[in-house]
Amino acid sequence: MKLTLREMATILNAPIQNEADVAVTSTAFDSRQVKPGGLFIPLVADNDGHHYVDAAESNGATVALWQADHQNVPSHLPIIIVPDTLAAYQQLASHYLSQVDPLVVAVSGSNGKTTTKDFIAAIGQTSYKTVKTPENFNNEIGVPQTILSMPTDTELLVIEIGMDHPGDLTFLSKLVKPDIALLTMIGEAHIEFFKTRERIADGKMEIINGLKEHGHLVFNGDEPLLLERVGQHAHLLHDSFGLNSTNDLFASEIDMTPVQASFKTNQSAQRFTIPMTGRYNVTNALSAITVGHLLHISDEKIAQALAEAPITENRTEWLDGQFGGKILSDVYNSNPTAAKEVLHFFADTPTQGKRIAVLGDMLQLGDASPALHASLMENLNPDKIAHVYLVGEEIKSLEEALLPIYPAGTVKHYAIDDPESLLKDLLADLTPDDTIMLKGSHGVHLENIVNQLKK
Repeated sequence: MKLTLREMATILNAPIQNEADVAVTSTAFDSRQVKPGGLFIPLVADNDGHHYVDAAESNGATVALWQADHQNVPSHLPIIIVPDTLAAYQQLASHYLSQVDPLVVAVSGSNGKTTTKDFIAAIGQTSYKTVKTPENFNNEIGVPQTILSMPTDTELLVIEIGMDHPGDLTFLSKLVKPDIALLTMIGEAHIEFFKTRERIADGKMEIINGLKEHGHLVFNGDEPLLLERVGQHAHLLHDSFGLNSTNDLFASEIDMTPVQASFKTNQSAQRFTIPMTGRYNVTNALSAITVGHLLHISDEKIAQALAEAPITENRTEWLDGQFGGKILSDVYNSNPTAAKEVLHFFADTPTQGKRIAVLGDMLQLGDASPALHASLMENLNPDKIAHVYLVGEEIKSLEEALLPIYPAGTVKHYAIDDPESLLKDLLADLTPDDTIMLKGSHGVHLENIVNQLKK
């Protein structure tokens, strides 16, 4: 991006203090991430960004926003004074998006958003200059950051949008104005705020509220809650994907190994291979193929892109362990549906030794948390998964459910703030023939254990 100080002030209809003939070529809301020629956006939070304007300037900021209710406006840096710095950030992003005017694919869902985004971006790059959301920058701050980081010649923006509360997807969808909106699945993530899966489905359907005229919804047709809601929109252009043969696009001849999955679809003879395993990842790939078709990309290009797709780390990722065995890392995040899928796959993974599962708290489940954690016992069998290590307070209900089923000493529990004990016990128990799986919400930070276990 490149905008002058005056252009930004005009977009925001805001006054300038310390006016100068300067332009910005990047934005940052973290003063440590500011680049020379950057715009610094001091966000108001527990750690108020206004305290870091000097640090941002020393890192090269040429302009900063300033929220009008804050005193002591800096006199040494060009400043645009706005009522709300976050709202101004979003307004700048909206303006820049309309300037660049790429095709926009917005991805949401309770699980699989980031993997699906990675697949779609890999497919898009075969035919378009493509930008995708980094990591999971999918909220009201990360979305404008992604937009404003686009080069001016971007032709396709694949953007992940998430939700925590009702109304979130309406706001973000209207901000990004997708040409194609995609819903991966409905799980129990965020049930703390939505109370029921039906309300989660209602929240996810908000993604169509910003859809462009003649825009297209791509959705998981294996989910009855989405089928019902899509059916209530008679004029909505839509395509379904899934494993059931009732979908517009479905998979057949599925073949899985511990490190990849391959399949055909009902729409062509092309065989697709993805560098991940699990039926849930086949479903993610089907959604990306559907988007690829809407972007008029051939199955040959789609197949090549999927086979070579770079996947965000810690998502069904196989690693070599320093103990000699294998690690299945899926610690980026967790919810009951996703955890059950990974456990189902892991239970059938070939191994010469023991299968060991490390499971952390699944967060934001509200009053349903004890029952949902305990429900994981359906996918835990001591004949297949010999040892279970549990981390966190919420997951204690699963420990109680497993103790009558598992032999004494094979189910262990640890506090989140005691990773040392967990790591010590794992290293004592693991042998070179063993295979270990780790899954938990990001707040449990099992990635630190993965880093200690891997080569």
